[in-house]
Amino acid sequence: MNTTMRVQRMMWIAWPAFLVAGMLEITVFACVDPEDLHWFGHPLALSRQGVYTLSFFAFWALAMVSSALTTLLSASPFEINRCPVPVGERPADCARDHCG
Repeated sequence: MNTTMRVQRMMWIAWPAFLVAGMLEITVFACVDPEDLHWFGHPLALSRQGVYTLSFFAFWALAMVSSALTTLLSASPFEINRCPVPVGERPADCARDHCG
């Protein structure tokens, strides 16, 4: 896969995940006050802005995993089974004529 395609796929993963993380942030913290959050019975030792920041990155990471799985599952069989080695340099066990 060339560099342009990799960058494009990363944007297919990161950009929708970013938007979803922003919407989750708005939705969750419209209902939850960061000052009321507790961890194992103790109040969090973070400011509100710290909780917002960490939550956003956690939401973004989870949404990126979801987007990455969608991108992976949308790949064609040709993309998955293609031999990455040029035809003249392939070992004997990768001598398929139809890949590449």
